Amino acid sequence: MELKRLSFSHKPSKLLYYTKNYFRLIIPAYFYNTNLEIACSKLDSSTLESIKKRVDYYNKLKEPFELSKEAILLSDLKLKNNIKTYFFDLIKYLKYFPSHYKVTYLFGDVTSIPDEPCIVKSRPISEDNQNSVLLNLNKVRHFIFIKNDKLQFQDKQNMLVSRGKVHPSQPHRIKFLEKYFDHPMCNIGMVNRNNLKKEWKVSRMTISEQLRFKFILCLEGNDVASNLKWVMSSNSIAVMPTPKYETWFMEGRLIPDYHYIHIEDDYSNLETKLNYYLNHPEKALGIIENAHAFIDQFMDKRKENLVSLLVLNKYFTKTMQKQ
Repeated sequence: MELKRLSFSHKPSKLLYYTKNYFRLIIPAYFYNTNLEIACSKLDSSTLESIKKRVDYYNKLKEPFELSKEAILLSDLKLKNNIKTYFFDLIKYLKYFPSHYKVTYLFGDVTSIPDEPCIVKSRPISEDNQNSVLLNLNKVRHFIFIKNDKLQFQDKQNMLVSRGKVHPSQPHRIKFLEKYFDHPMCNIGMVNRNNLKKEWKVSRMTISEQLRFKFILCLEGNDVASNLKWVMSSNSIAVMPTPKYETWFMEGRLIPDYHYIHIEDDYSNLETKLNYYLNHPEKALGIIENAHAFIDQFMDKRKENLVSLLVLNKYFTKTMQKQ
């Protein structure tokens, strides 16, 4: 294993994450009790309105729906080794609800819309994705933010950087390497081994090393671009096409050339867009400011917990389990 894979700079401690969650499993259910109406009544009107909008965005269910026989009792949920982080992030909030309630969920990179309301980490960005109820799952990997970017945008290198895995099943990532691997404005490559071009295999970079560059590529993988959150919280700028999938981060609400630098799906205008923002640094700084403002809504842990509970409360209400 490369030493850089062991770098914990800017990343949450997985040891602390697992310790807290294993401890949470042994706490009796009666310790988990909260009155959502009272919690909401303590909020000012603007905060309450912003929370409601987020709840309705994550959970778009409008009509009552009876779950199928495939639904699982909360009391029957069990920890499985291959999906630990998903389980921990789900059970953290389900413990606040009666154990006789039932739930349907899909773990992993979900790129299609289920036939009945399911708790998922990711979903296609669509007007008809109401059966995909978003919760912040696998957050220890996906929800990483930069607390202190030591370099200002103007002090970074005038290049685009990208480090990530590229698989034969990801033609969109392959296409980018084909077009720009040797481009003088790009420092890019894949970090995994496979049967693709050997010259594309490059050494890994830590997050801190990538933050030396003005522009960071955020291409979707199996679902969303997992680096998008930390890039948007830094003093670098995310560069990407219009996202096709979304998570708790609400990628579907991001505005092109406002929260990130937008490039075409075929990447044809990459050089033009990079040069534009190099020649108009005030525009680049505006995008960084807008990105930081978008990030701010996720930084209050108490509010995040309340939103999560309200999403599930709506799920149980719309599936006719809670009156």
